Parts: sequence; C-alpha cells; structure tokens
Amino acid sequence: MGNSRQTTPLKKVVYMAAAWSPCSSEDEMNYILRGCRCSSEIHIHSKAPPNFRFSGNFRQIDCLDIWYGSWVTIENLLTMDGIDIHLDNASLSNSDLNVFVRHWLSGGCSRLKLFCANTGSVDILQVLAGLRQNAVFVENRRDYTSTFGHQWTFWDGYDIKRSDGVTATVHYEPLGALVIAVWPETTYNYN
Repeated sequence: MGNSRQTTPLKKVVYMAAAWSPCSSEDEMNYILRGCRCSSEIHIHSKAPPNFRFSGNFRQIDCLDIWYGSWVTIENLLTMDGIDIHLDNASLSNSDLNVFVRHWLSGGCSRLKLFCANTGSVDILQVLAGLRQNAVFVENRRDYTSTFGHQWTFWDGYDIKRSDGVTATVHYEPLGALVIAVWPETTYNYN
C-alpha cells in the first residue's frame, strides 16, 4: 500500500472509496491515519468498515476532515493533535464533548484553532456542564476564517479562556453541530 521510495511527504490527501465499494478496509483506514506520509491535510470521505476502531494515538495532522466519523471515540479525540478538526456524522455524546472542552481548557490539543463535530444533537448546557462559571455568553456577529479556509459566522456563543489567556468560542448549530473556534483566527498559515 505504501511507497517506500516516497521521500517527500504529500501536502494533502483526499481518500474516497470507490462507488462499488463505499467502505474502506481496516488496513486502508489504519494506513491513512498512521502510515501515510502527509504533512498537512487528510480528508477521509468514505465510510469506515463496520465496527472499525482506531487504537493508539493519532499522529500530528494539521487538518483532519472525516465525513463519516461515527467510529471516532472520545479516546481518539483526546489524542488528536490538529489545527482544524472536522467530524461529520459523529457519534460523540454531549458528555464526550464536555470532556473534550475540558481537555482543551487544561492545555490539551494546544494547536487547535477550529473544531467542528456534527453529532445530530447538541445540548450546549450539557457540553458546558461544570464550566458555565467561566463561560461568557456573547451575542454579536463575529466572522471566523481558519488557516485552511473554513469560514464561520457566529451570531452567539460562549467564550471560554484557558489559564494561558487563549480564548475560544463554543457555539452550537441548531442542526446538531458543535463548533469551537480559537481566537485569533489565524496565528499560522499552513497553506
């Protein structure tokens, strides 16, 4: 599967399974997540095999975009080291998302600039449980553009601040997505 002669890492990998086989194999998924030499962006636009589980830590991936993220667990999420992380069709619970927010607040995922998880149902009060005393509700338009060109307009959200002074807005979309945007928008440009 890998090319041992490859000396320069790829900048961007977009993985899509063939129409006649909409699921990738476990070997393919593990190769993309562990062994594929990609320096910046990985987009997985295919379904994982039924009952697929990724064990171990994620390697550093600047932009990780997974369209069918039902296999991503909170344990996986806590090991991610990315700048932009997008998970569609995620199976994370509100308490999982609370654990992730707490992880970020304690210094985890320190490179994170934008996180989006579409779970189909987000209860912002459960996501911010135990954190509301440090969250400030903000109701004004703020435009956000990530280092990888993802754009969001926030009309409201809860601002939370880490002990190092870094602020993030935690926002939920009515159709079941949680978005965390770390300010300022772009400190680094990885494009």
